[in-house]
Amino acid sequence: MIDKIDDKNLKLKTEELNDICDECKEKDESVTQNLILTGFKLCKSCRLSKTIFPL
Repeated sequence: MIDKIDDKNLKLKTEELNDICDECKEKDESVTQNLILTGFKLCKSCRLSKTIFPL
């Protein structure tokens, strides 16, 4: 069976893809790429710093 997509759920999913990093709050296109790859909304510089300094 095909489920209907709710407008509310669709709006929540599009808000997640706004390219704003959760750590530094800057807009970067790598945020969506990292969200797809890792599940975290981090830009490439925050991802690198979290990899080197995981605290």
